Amino acid sequence: MNGAVFFLTVNFIVAISFSAVFAVVSTRSRSRTAALWLAAAFAIASLSAVCELCVAYSGWPKIWALGAFATVMGGMLLLNIGIRQLYELRINWWMSAGFLVASLILSYTIYDLPRGTPLQAFSYQTPFALIVLASAFPALSSSRRLAGDRFLGILLLVTGVHFVAKAALAVIVGSGSTAKDYIHSNYALVSQSSTAVLMVAVGLTLLSVLALEIMAAERNESEMDLLSGLCNRRGFERGVKAAISRRPDGQHAVVLCDLDHFKNINDSYGHHAGDMVIRAFGALLSSSAPNEAIVGRMGGEEFAVFLPNTTMDVALLFAHALRSGTAAMDIAGIPSSVTVTASFGVANLVSADQLEEMLRRADVALYEAKRGGRNRVQQAANTKASRPAQSMTRP
Repeated sequence: MNGAVFFLTVNFIVAISFSAVFAVVSTRSRSRTAALWLAAAFAIASLSAVCELCVAYSGWPKIWALGAFATVMGGMLLLNIGIRQLYELRINWWMSAGFLVASLILSYTIYDLPRGTPLQAFSYQTPFALIVLASAFPALSSSRRLAGDRFLGILLLVTGVHFVAKAALAVIVGSGSTAKDYIHSNYALVSQSSTAVLMVAVGLTLLSVLALEIMAAERNESEMDLLSGLCNRRGFERGVKAAISRRPDGQHAVVLCDLDHFKNINDSYGHHAGDMVIRAFGALLSSSAPNEAIVGRMGGEEFAVFLPNTTMDVALLFAHALRSGTAAMDIAGIPSSVTVTASFGVANLVSADQLEEMLRRADVALYEAKRGGRNRVQQAANTKASRPAQSMTRP
């Protein structure tokens, strides 16, 4: 077994292995369709190794040579489709099909040209370069701007340029006088080894992008309250710490909210009605809070809204708007004569390392609002606000 045959065998095994792994990943990934396209891409591309071996050791070299070109091109087109699916970009199916057909016609046309000439070498490699370079665009232009996406884009650019370099190398050192001679040439050894390295690098990078996506989705699920659609306590606290770390010297505030007489709603109208109240109040908080706010359900009927870069005066106005909005909620399963209300405790962040103290003071203020008659907004004591601590029931 010469070096080129060895690398062809390695490429086949690696491609099949990647195909199987992508198929398995598709069962857990949010980008299931993209993973399946990538699995198909590596499966089709793996057949090129079989075709290359048949070129050298069968009696129909032209048929197998065209098959080798077709399987590589087909795999790269499927790779392009999978990557575009991964980044949620539109796929022009007619353009993809047209490019494949045009590439196959070009391969057939140049087959009888003298091998190693610039026309033959660059005509053969250019379609591969173009489709791989086109695959780099979705990753490089992704709005996610994650390190893995940028690395994938750069790696695909390198892979695309590598096909042009292979054409130049074929002109310089030659790739065999016939298709049968290719597998015994030094050029084949360099070509197959470089392809093996880049194929592994691209495959592993794509797997890492999908794996990070799965991890992020599972983390979001673990930090999400399914009933309200808001963060749970864990997600809320993580989000608040991240927001404070971005602006440790900023003015921040928190609003704790607690639905009044929630147990009576469950007892009188059933737990389904109680769930509807939770959903409605969660939707009110989400729609009312600023984009940069962190909104969470802390447990039961208690909620919290962290307002970064917000003064106490603005936080109090926000809490009053929530109080009015709560009373105006129309909830299925509860008579229109019944008004759902909530109580609110508002505190500000004195220093970046006193998050727990801020939450504690907001909780004390919330308790004061409950004890003062409910359906109230209570400002926490000992804050940096310009006004003294007070309980307010402004409409």
